[in-house]
Amino acid sequence: MKQAFIITLTLTLFSCNQKADQKTAQGEWIKGTDQEQIKIIEKQFRGFDKAMFETGYRYQELYWAGQDQNWEYADYQLGKIKTAIESGLERRPKRAKSAEHFLTYVLPKMRKSLEKKDTVIFNKSFQTMTINCNNCHAMEKVPFFSVKIPTERQSPIRN
Repeated sequence: MKQAFIITLTLTLFSCNQKADQKTAQGEWIKGTDQEQIKIIEKQFRGFDKAMFETGYRYQELYWAGQDQNWEYADYQLGKIKTAIESGLERRPKRAKSAEHFLTYVLPKMRKSLEKKDTVIFNKSFQTMTINCNNCHAMEKVPFFSVKIPTERQSPIRN
């Protein structure tokens, strides 16, 4: 009898948790028809600016990883830069022409410099990457987004 009570109680609590999770998954602020909800979600993801925000963070991390000779972390950040840009392009495909050179030439060249595990080579490639960031911004008619090599470290991650 005691076992049956415990099993019933456990199943009841599990069932309640599932219902609560379903409500949480829906969220409180995404309302309307399926189409309206999709529009709300798209608005939250926004366009390419979120991708550039992440890319800027990853760019800094990549730089400091190279300075620390933490090549695995640098490679990780480079992969995340590629992912952020590709994800941004899904939301804003009109940016693809500007990003093409960056994705097909600049990032692979940077990856090859990481394979050398040499800070001098890394710094030269990073300078080239920075120039290409600014060239891309100019192509997108936002040359006032001027990227500079980081001078102050913000991340607590150190090698």
